[in-house]
Amino acid sequence: MFTAEGPTIRELTVQALSSVQHGYDLLAPKFNHTSFRTPDRILDAVAGTLRRLGPFEAGLDLCCGTGAGLRALQPLCRKRVTGVDFSAGMLASARDAVASTGSPAVEWVQADARALPFTSAFDLAVSFGAFGHFLPAERPRLFAEVNRSLRPGGVFAFPVGAPPPSRSPLYWTLLGFDTAMRVRNALWRPPFVMYYRTWPLGPVREDLLRAGFRVELLPLEELGRRGDGSPKCRLVVARKA
Repeated sequence: MFTAEGPTIRELTVQALSSVQHGYDLLAPKFNHTSFRTPDRILDAVAGTLRRLGPFEAGLDLCCGTGAGLRALQPLCRKRVTGVDFSAGMLASARDAVASTGSPAVEWVQADARALPFTSAFDLAVSFGAFGHFLPAERPRLFAEVNRSLRPGGVFAFPVGAPPPSRSPLYWTLLGFDTAMRVRNALWRPPFVMYYRTWPLGPVREDLLRAGFRVELLPLEELGRRGDGSPKCRLVVARKA
């Protein structure tokens, strides 16, 4: 993260003490040089799995950031792809990074994912690495908005990694990060909502079902399996009834 191209410790500190929206406006020019950007191997694995479920006409990249996910979405859609984010800075970086000529057409919309300005507009919606910005109590509203934005039979897909075992360093790193963020938000305003352990697969699946989706879990085999044979990462495929 701390490379010549990436943000400095000072810049990350300023971002962390800002609101989520303003923080990402500040980080946007250097976001692709951080570990927060979804790795290409995950994007490629998701795109490869979704290709077998298509073809799709119109696609939505929810919380698109600087557009990495939308580039993976483009080959899957015939007519139109739309990137939505509430950060103007991230959208500006996405416009610079993603080719907008040719087919499918590319659109950019600044909006909150909890209040999407669409109704039955897409047959595929994806999201990468953004769900830590939503508290568990916000999931029903978020899923309802995505459901309303999809056409009947439309697919909402996103990867979910297997939780690290409690004996692993990653488990304690994520627990420490979430604890630090809770302390920060208890002491400082505006809050910066970003947690790594608030998106467990079981409750997420239940919220999707209540929002009117049929849910299927597909292993992303390209990302490997754990020692017990279970996938390291699954693709949640939620289809609007």
